[in-house]
Order: sequence, then C-alpha cells, then structure tokens
Amino acid sequence: MMQHHALNPSAFQQHAAAWRARAIAALHSNSSLSVRLRRYNQAMARARSLESQQEVDHV
Repeated sequence: MMQHHALNPSAFQQHAAAWRARAIAALHSNSSLSVRLRRYNQAMARARSLESQQEVDHV
C-alpha cells in the first residue's frame, strides 16, 4: 500500500535523500560501468519523482 505523505513533507525529503545516497552508492559498486550507470539513473529518477510529488502536494 502506498503511503501518502501530505501531512509530513519532510518524509519526502528523507526518502528522496535516501534514493540519492543509493544512486551515489551505485556509482561506487563493483559492477560494470553500464550496470552502475543504469542503477544510478534509476535511483536518481526515483529521487526526482519524490521531490516533484512533494512540490505538487505542497501547492
């Protein structure tokens, strides 16, 4: 079940920060360059999505 964080905007920020950290970790993993880049892009897309959801809920 998806949680709605409209009452707690900092939850979006914390969740997005966790995905950004995961993206950075993906760059430093012991995998091929294509795998690291794919994981980084997926995690950053997730972080950006959370940040945009926060902006929509805040308006």
